[in-house]
Amino acid sequence: MERPTEDPTDDPRVRRRVDVLEHLSEGTIDLGIAARVLGLSGRQVRRLLTAWLERGPSGLVHGNTRREPANRTDADVRARIVELAKDRYAGTNRAHLAELLERQEHITIEARTLRRILDASGQPSPRPHRAPGHRSRRERAPRAGQLLQVDGSRHRWFGPDHPFATLVGAIDDATSRVTGGTFRAEEDGAGYLITLTQTADALGLPWTLYSDRHGIFHRDARRPPTLTEQLTGKRGLTQVGRALEVAGIGWWPASSPEAKGRVERLWGTSQDRLVTELRLEGITDIADANAFLPGYLARHNARFMVPAADPEPAWRSWPEGLTAEAVFAFWYRRTVARDGTIAWDGGAFGLPGRPDRRTRAGQVVTVAERLDGSMWAELDGRWVPVSDAPPSASQLRARATDRARTSEATEPAAPAGPPSAPSGGTTDRRPAPDHPWRGRPKPR
Repeated sequence: MERPTEDPTDDPRVRRRVDVLEHLSEGTIDLGIAARVLGLSGRQVRRLLTAWLERGPSGLVHGNTRREPANRTDADVRARIVELAKDRYAGTNRAHLAELLERQEHITIEARTLRRILDASGQPSPRPHRAPGHRSRRERAPRAGQLLQVDGSRHRWFGPDHPFATLVGAIDDATSRVTGGTFRAEEDGAGYLITLTQTADALGLPWTLYSDRHGIFHRDARRPPTLTEQLTGKRGLTQVGRALEVAGIGWWPASSPEAKGRVERLWGTSQDRLVTELRLEGITDIADANAFLPGYLARHNARFMVPAADPEPAWRSWPEGLTAEAVFAFWYRRTVARDGTIAWDGGAFGLPGRPDRRTRAGQVVTVAERLDGSMWAELDGRWVPVSDAPPSASQLRARATDRARTSEATEPAAPAGPPSAPSGGTTDRRPAPDHPWRGRPKPR
């Protein structure tokens, strides 16, 4: 490509250099002053002086000025990118858009190049960065599994025209790995138990859970204690708090949202990226979103995970006899009735008999409602599944009576007996003189 034919002196920078070089060539200033004025080294000023003396002002213009770069993105590709950014991927941040273009449109482009293209087209960034405020940051945990941050994010994940939903998730503090997550209608204990189950199945048990002071994790200290709490001298645990205690996981409450910044930044990223990907997939309900979530989290972790300071992980295995399904469930205490059943939600569950055939009546047992909906009871140190008890005796008698009445109404009439007495009379049913009912005759 030929050099530009425009007048180089039209460039204010070139004119300034010409003025300085003229003074330098006339000897009115020395090399040091010229270098300071132009902000260049003395060696570079000498080179500019030589080029100016040989070629005039055009020698002060860089050879690549106004030349088309050899690696410039094709004009058609640039137009296609701008169109996609305005239409299909509207509202997507620049870095995420570069990934989506490569994965779904097969357009490979660097994020910084994409940013320049969109800036040149007049499209502002949907999520501009701002300078962070000063805050003393806590160092990451050195090993994976030492600290797990959990939280729930209530957001319109399926678009502004759909109701709110809550995404409950967990992120490892050392590596920024999202270890589990689930969509729920509201932030609840089941969401955290599901997330902990996913984490335990994939990696193991963390040392400590870091969360806010939500009532899901602990009882409000300002609440008056119940009679049981007064008698035992200890506060009752929530379902999640009890699960953490049984699993041997510590709980660390955060003093502010900023304190658990790792998971808070995860929500900022997810409300940007995940919302876009759910919209592209046409997902508008919680069930489909939960089916889509594992694949998204795998891509998220591949993009944002960092290595831990100490490569040795700290995840713990389950103690002997405990499983995630049994511990991360809803536990309740029930007293066994005299008929060997336990009351439950208007009905009853039957329990298997004891090996020594003694009754369980009056025994207090733990009943667990697992996340899959199945019911289990802890009997003699082990968990056994339970099912609905047979109907009670009163219900059986009621149904038997109904059947009897029905049969009486449908059975044939009995054969006729002896003729009855005439109207207004009675049938002679007096016993015979020697009938035992009469007894012995009275003496005269």
